[in-house]
Amino acid sequence: MTSLDEFRMETRAWLEENCPQDMRKAVTTEEDICWGGRNWTFKSEAQKQWLERMAERGWTVPSWPKEYGGGGLSGDEVKILKEEMKRIDAMSPLESFGIWMLGPALLKYGSHEQKLEHLPKIARGEIRWCQGYSEPGSGSDLASVQTKGVDMGDHFLVSGQKIWTSYADKADWIFALVRTEPDAKKHKGISFLLFDMTSEGVSTKPIRLISGSSPFCETFFDEVKVPMENVVDERGNGWTIAKYLLTHEREMVSNLDAIFGGSAGLYETAVESIGLDETGRLDDPLLRADIGDFLVDEMALTAHLAAAKDFHRAGNQLGARSAELKYLGTELNKRRQSLVVQAGGLEALSGPEENSGIGNQSASWLRSKGNSIEGGTSEIMLSIISKAVLRLPSLG
Repeated sequence: MTSLDEFRMETRAWLEENCPQDMRKAVTTEEDICWGGRNWTFKSEAQKQWLERMAERGWTVPSWPKEYGGGGLSGDEVKILKEEMKRIDAMSPLESFGIWMLGPALLKYGSHEQKLEHLPKIARGEIRWCQGYSEPGSGSDLASVQTKGVDMGDHFLVSGQKIWTSYADKADWIFALVRTEPDAKKHKGISFLLFDMTSEGVSTKPIRLISGSSPFCETFFDEVKVPMENVVDERGNGWTIAKYLLTHEREMVSNLDAIFGGSAGLYETAVESIGLDETGRLDDPLLRADIGDFLVDEMALTAHLAAAKDFHRAGNQLGARSAELKYLGTELNKRRQSLVVQAGGLEALSGPEENSGIGNQSASWLRSKGNSIEGGTSEIMLSIISKAVLRLPSLG
C-alpha cells in the first residue's frame, strides 16, 4: 500500500466521522453556501460544525502551508481529498474570494507579516473579502483606474469609486487597485492595497439587476486612511499582482459547477415538463438534440478543467490559459441556464422574486448573462486567447 492509499483511507474515515449528514447534499439555495466573515449567520449548527472541523484540519485551504492555516497537502493529496468529499456529496465548508483570489496573490507577493495576519483568518472563515477592481470608466481597460491614494507619510488617503464590487455590502475587508504614483505610466502607477471596509470614508450602495437581486455594489472611498504596511509587494507593482490574481478569478468563474451543481436535473426537468414520446425519448426532438450537444460539451469542459488542475497541481502556472477556461465555462453556463428555462416550460418563465436565488430558474437564467462580463468579458478573453495562447497575428 502506497502512502497515497493510506492517505485516502485516513481521509475517507475522517470525513465519514466528521462531515455532518446535513452537509452531504447538493447546493440548492444561496443559504447553502458558507461565505464566513464577521457578520456571517450560519444556516444551521451543521454548517458551523463543518466549517470549524475542516478549518481546524486546514482543509478549507488544503494546499496552503500549515503555517498560514492550510493543510500543507501535496497536489495528489488535494485531489484525493476532493474525490473523497465528492464521494459522500460533501458540501464545500467555505467559499471565499479570500481563498479563490487574494490568498494565492498573498502567497506569491505578500510579506511574511501580511501572510500571518490575513491568511489564517481567511482559512478559518473569520474575514470576508471583496475585490475593488472595476470603476465606472475602467472595466475592460482596467489599467486606467482613477481611484487615487495620496501619500501622507505613514498612510495613503484613498478617494474614488469602484463598481460591480461583489458582496461589498457584506465584506469585512477589500483588496483594491489604487493609483498611488500619479507621475508614472499607466500600468506602473497602480498599487495593490488592503483595508478594512469599516474604515471611515468607506460606503457601499447595492446594484439591483434584472434578475431581481444582485451581489453587486457601488463602493465609494472618501479620504480613507490606509496604512503603508497594507501595500502588497512594492508600490506601483499592483498591475503585476492584479494580472496574477485574475488568472485565479477566471479559473474560479469557469468552474461554476463546483458551486451550483452542474447540469444535474436538467433532463429530468425536461421530462417532467414535456413528457416522453412512444419510444421513451424526450418528446421534443429539437430540445433533445440541444441537451445532448450541451452534455457532450459539458463533459469535454469537465475533462479540460481536470487536465488544467493537474497541470496546476504539478507546480505550473495557467497564465493566459485561465482566459480560455473562463470563456468556455461561462459560455457553457449561459447555454445550461437557457436550456433549463426551455425545459421548464411556462413555469420556468415566472417573474423573478425579491431575493430570488439559485433555485429560481428565471432568475438564474437572467443572472447567467453576467457571467460573460465579470472577470473579463468574453470578447476580451478571446482577444487574450488569440494573442497569448494561439499567438495569432494582430489585425490592427
